[in-house]
Amino acid sequence: MRETNQTQVTEFFLLGLSDNPHTQQLLFILLLGIYLVTVVGNLLLVSLVLVDSLLHTPMYFFLCNLSLADLCFSTNIAPQALVHLLSRKKVISFTRCVAQLLLFLILGSTQCVLLAVMSYDRYAAICNPLHYPSIMTWRVCFQLAAGSWTSGILAAVVDTTFTLMLPYRGSNSIAHFFCEAPALLSLASTDTWISEMAISLTAVVILLIPVSLILVSYGHIIVTVVRMKSAAGRLKAFSTCGSHLVVVILFYGSAIVNYMIPKSAKGQKKLLSVFYTMVAPMLNPLIYSLRNKDMKGAVRKVAARIFPCRV
Repeated sequence: MRETNQTQVTEFFLLGLSDNPHTQQLLFILLLGIYLVTVVGNLLLVSLVLVDSLLHTPMYFFLCNLSLADLCFSTNIAPQALVHLLSRKKVISFTRCVAQLLLFLILGSTQCVLLAVMSYDRYAAICNPLHYPSIMTWRVCFQLAAGSWTSGILAAVVDTTFTLMLPYRGSNSIAHFFCEAPALLSLASTDTWISEMAISLTAVVILLIPVSLILVSYGHIIVTVVRMKSAAGRLKAFSTCGSHLVVVILFYGSAIVNYMIPKSAKGQKKLLSVFYTMVAPMLNPLIYSLRNKDMKGAVRKVAARIFPCRV
């Protein structure tokens, strides 16, 4: 057990992604570009869903929620990481670190549940098309969305509580580019076994249970699609579901490896964190929606209003 007779930590030093000045400059340019694309892509998606009545469907409603979560998720991490790449003193106050950790967990956990909800929506649309309007009513949609955000908040409160209940005295250098629970636990001045077990159990609930629901939903979807007689129907179903599956694999794959495999190397964990905190939120609107025919039609409509053809 570590000594606990030292002063309580009031700020942390983030060691960042690299200590090489040249590498930091390259990372700043790369991550700034990724963040700008993330902001533009997700804001465009949300705006299109709001202004185009043809997109007022359950699928795009959940996609809009996912984009909002993606945008806030990336914004919680990226601006500070960009500033620190150009700063010599990479300091974050204890209070700000706690706020970042809480928001990170809320938004990340909410995304996990939203992806499961979206897979259920696709299951209802493809496997029960005749009953879909009565299954996915707007009341049900709002309840599922509210449940996703509530689940995210509850999971975040549990993880944050078990992380902050520990004393932090002595070392205050976080081997990461943002405040993440495992990185903070390594600095605690006492045994962290109970907190680690609690966080691992929360990860099982918020990661593996939604993944299981997604697998079950897509198992039924695949069976239904294979039985379809229409080739066009199969192609349309696989196109919609394929985009969603890519998003699921990108997000869950990196998050599960990062949280469920504790022996991963620190460098590998940092790269995975960059992927699911910055790269995945950028790719989601491109993969899932902007390649969609309905979204392309909405873009053309908006463009026609802004730039009307001159006769």
